[in-house]
Amino acid sequence: MSTITNIQTLDIRFPTSIFLDGSDAMNPDPDYSAAYLQIGTDSDDGLTGTGFVFTIGRGNDIEARAIEILASRFMGRNVEELLADMGATWREMMHDSQLRWLGPEKGVMHMAIGAVINAFWDLRSKRAGQPLWQHLASLSPEEIVDLIDLRYLSDALTRDEALDILRRGREGADKRTAELLTDGYPAYTTGPGWLGYTDEKLERLAREAVADGFRQIKLKVGADIEDDKRRLALARRTVGPDIRIAVDANQRWDVDEAVEWMSQLAEFDLAWIEEPTSPDDVLGHAEIARRLAPMPVATGEHVQNRVIFKQMLQAKSLAVLQMDACRVGGVNENISILLLAAKFGVPVAPHAGGVGLCETVQHMSMFDFVAVSGSMHGRMIEFADHLHEHFVTPASVMNGRYRTPTAPGAGSDILASSIDEWVFPNGHGWKTING
Repeated sequence: MSTITNIQTLDIRFPTSIFLDGSDAMNPDPDYSAAYLQIGTDSDDGLTGTGFVFTIGRGNDIEARAIEILASRFMGRNVEELLADMGATWREMMHDSQLRWLGPEKGVMHMAIGAVINAFWDLRSKRAGQPLWQHLASLSPEEIVDLIDLRYLSDALTRDEALDILRRGREGADKRTAELLTDGYPAYTTGPGWLGYTDEKLERLAREAVADGFRQIKLKVGADIEDDKRRLALARRTVGPDIRIAVDANQRWDVDEAVEWMSQLAEFDLAWIEEPTSPDDVLGHAEIARRLAPMPVATGEHVQNRVIFKQMLQAKSLAVLQMDACRVGGVNENISILLLAAKFGVPVAPHAGGVGLCETVQHMSMFDFVAVSGSMHGRMIEFADHLHEHFVTPASVMNGRYRTPTAPGAGSDILASSIDEWVFPNGHGWKTING
């Protein structure tokens, strides 16, 4: 038997605002950040479970404190019992009657639940000697369904339907696992498209993306319509007619404005419009999707829980579902979202633009391919070539495809040297920047 003996949370921030990496119409100067958790035990294996919540700077300290408060309830607890029933461990946090009052199931505390349960999944898959995607795929359909909460979902997805999806997913799973290990998973890149980049940088990065094998790039839009037209024309001339271009408004518009703006950009044969309005506006997204058809609407990185995703799928508010590794209540809730997407036949293309998101969400897409949807058709994972050097097992893309991770764990471990440099505000890097 082993027990949890150490809980540490850290406010880690990277100064990406200096070069406008990550800049868009709503977030012009982000500092990509991680409210980072490490869970230690007294086990002889020396393994640590890590998880985090992605933020863009100010407020990261608030998220880190929420994670610390939540994780501290597990100090001294039996590790084997917690890891043996991850559904019960997750529900202990999700169903806490006093915590629920702060949401329910949304906001700072909900994301903190995600960080804690993801850290436990990281520890469990390390102990199993498997990458998280493979560890999840090795579970039986019954074990997987026992991880999730179907309350509020049963009008759209019943337990029997979830089991049917997962049982079908077992057919050919070994073949898909071999394919994944050989060929990886399709990626698209946001690298060329940050709004603060110059035309020269956009053109150079777009040309490099095509040379690197990407078949889709994404550009930020929404600050100025004429500027958007000019930048899209430049991107289209640079990549040619066969490379897909998606655009992302980061919640910039009202419904009518979104329709009018995107109607003017339709000539560029866009792969999708992402986050055209508030992530909470289910019916607004549905209206935009109806009026812009056949242009697909994509959204999800700021959708706060599985219930909103259910409603969006029911209302046909999205044609591409963009789940996030850190926005909802962690691995368990993301499994229910993958099952909902499979039930409605909607492809999942996860959000992965922020620090650590590429490293972690790739596991969910790969699990989906092996055990849930069984398909890569219309599916890809976002890739932004920033900050991977700070991770022990960094995400890797070659020829436009994610190389399948094989190291045990969830890919969330940040290097000790990077923590020393960028823990806020007293890391070496921040002291240099702030004089």
